[in-house]
Amino acid sequence: MSFSPELAEIRFGCGLSPRRAPPRSVQAMIDGLAGPDEMAQMYPIDTFGRFSERIVESRQIVSDIQKSGDPDARQKSKKTQKVLRAEARAAMTAWMGQTIVRRVDAHVAFRERLAFFWEDHFTATGKGGLMRRATSPYAETAIRPHLTGHFEELLIAAVTNPLMLHYLDQMQSVGPNSERGLASNGRRGLNENLAREILELHTLGVDGPYTQTAVRELAKLLTGLYYTPQQGMFFQEKRAEPGAETVLGVSFGGETPTLEAVHDGLRSLARHPATARHLARKLAVHFVSDAPPQDLIDAVAKRYNDTGGHLLDVYEALLSHPAAWQLPYKNAKLPFDFVTSACRALDVAPKSVQALNERGIRQNFLTPMVAMGHVWQKPTGPDGLSEEDSVWIAPQSLAARIEWAMQIPQRLRPDLPDPRVFVLDALGPFADDAVRFAAQAAESKPEAIGLVLASPAFQYR
Repeated sequence: MSFSPELAEIRFGCGLSPRRAPPRSVQAMIDGLAGPDEMAQMYPIDTFGRFSERIVESRQIVSDIQKSGDPDARQKSKKTQKVLRAEARAAMTAWMGQTIVRRVDAHVAFRERLAFFWEDHFTATGKGGLMRRATSPYAETAIRPHLTGHFEELLIAAVTNPLMLHYLDQMQSVGPNSERGLASNGRRGLNENLAREILELHTLGVDGPYTQTAVRELAKLLTGLYYTPQQGMFFQEKRAEPGAETVLGVSFGGETPTLEAVHDGLRSLARHPATARHLARKLAVHFVSDAPPQDLIDAVAKRYNDTGGHLLDVYEALLSHPAAWQLPYKNAKLPFDFVTSACRALDVAPKSVQALNERGIRQNFLTPMVAMGHVWQKPTGPDGLSEEDSVWIAPQSLAARIEWAMQIPQRLRPDLPDPRVFVLDALGPFADDAVRFAAQAAESKPEAIGLVLASPAFQYR
């Protein structure tokens, strides 16, 4: 099958919309990505720099209370910290709302899907305190601005971001022969978490051509990466292992450790042919099929190698392959994709989502998604969300989707559309006779809308 505007919006976008026309060609999709990021401008989310300022401000408030000499300072400090944590939690749910309305309102919906894909590829989350709420600012800073450039720049931005350093315990890593390492008398040493995940998940892949020696050498190269809320990410030479490190046969750095050597090592990994194969397969699995044809993977990997990992060209290779337009579409939507594509099909007003308080976001999105198997921004591990359809379309999670479809749309849009129109708005030419009949024969408008959203045709892309 050749290019289909409706399939483009369902498979590569955020679902059909009665207000936003689907892209008319592959070139239009690529041109859209090359244009300005309008959704980030219209529906802003804090950058990581602003988030760090929150941490600094919060710590200063608590410190001032503790130093005040007030006999009740301890109790006031606890209450203040509780308030600050609540504010951070409310901010996190508000950022989820902004992410939802970006999908509902997007002209270039492919960008929103890519942002989600790469955020998951570079999974990172806070382990405690205010850092537990840092994922959206991390994605806004390290992922979203680098969606269309070279992969090596995205790799550098993601793995050197403070949240990634925090998540994978990089700040506990000290070069054994560094000034700090020698002064610790062996009490401080390497932490290999970040190095291992860079090789196994971010670049070469779990079956990639690396050994434990490569992990250790890369871990040495990465020592020196550090973060404080006041300074941001910086290179702390006293913690860095001196001398050159050899990773996959290539030497990086010299006697004096530098951040540039770290960047050189990451660029080398980004340009490795195994990285091309790993990323090509991940893109094909995520967007096309759990079992994509090998010639699709080969075509995307070849374009990656030919262009030095230029992502806009890589996406063009993915979209230009005939397999990208094969029917039937049978990749299960992840829970967040399901609820946001439903909101887009319903044309839920962005202001109505933004008006929801923390409780409203939780009731309408966060809690139902947990029942569907997706805990927002709380991954079970650094490998991110599963791509296997069986994980998401299981009896319990499917029941949760049906419950959401039957109950939540009328809360988000009390003036529900005519189901006979909605079935075409939501599914276009892929609305079969059975789902059209269900939309017409249901006893009530909410039930008819729910049946369309719960239909197999809407659960897949």
